[in-house]
Amino acid sequence: MTKNQRLIIDSKFIKETLKYDLSLNEFLLLVYFDNAFDAFFDVKLISNVLELTEEKILEAYSSLLTKKIIKVETIKNREGKIEEKISLDPLYQEVLIEEKKNKQKIEKEDIFSIFETEFGRTLSGTDYEIINAWIEKGFSEELIKAALKEAVYNGVYSLRYIDKILFEWHRKGFKEVSDIKKYWQNNDSEIPKFETKVLNFDWLNESE
Repeated sequence: MTKNQRLIIDSKFIKETLKYDLSLNEFLLLVYFDNAFDAFFDVKLISNVLELTEEKILEAYSSLLTKKIIKVETIKNREGKIEEKISLDPLYQEVLIEEKKNKQKIEKEDIFSIFETEFGRTLSGTDYEIINAWIEKGFSEELIKAALKEAVYNGVYSLRYIDKILFEWHRKGFKEVSDIKKYWQNNDSEIPKFETKVLNFDWLNESE
């Protein structure tokens, strides 16, 4: 990276670094490392690019290490000398965790809205608890939607009925919709129709 080369800052990067209450110099050094992928710690080069004194660079570098935002990996170069390679894996890992949380939140909000659309009403607190229980039990959004579709197809707008469908699929070992389709194909049978009578079995609390 040269002095005239522009540094690129991603919005996700900015959002995550704001959590650490960084100084301007620490932030600039992080941006440098983010742009110079697999960068080696060359104080003179960094000082030239960021137009900061070597003393300020070393101070910011030490602080980032203390805060465990970056880590150092030592490797041998072609001449056999030990060099310090800077890794932003700790920071990137936090970004991935945050993205996963946001994705899960969006998926949950989406599946709730799908139920409200299909049922033609607002979900109650108990409804939310039941759907959340399915998710926590490990059912994929795809499988829950399929169970909802099966219930609507049969004209039954009841979470307890859907609960029964999921129990039956759980009992047969179905994890994804593809498992159900494969089962139907192998058994040369039509899509099973469930009776509207609900089983008095709380499978959500069933021991593993």
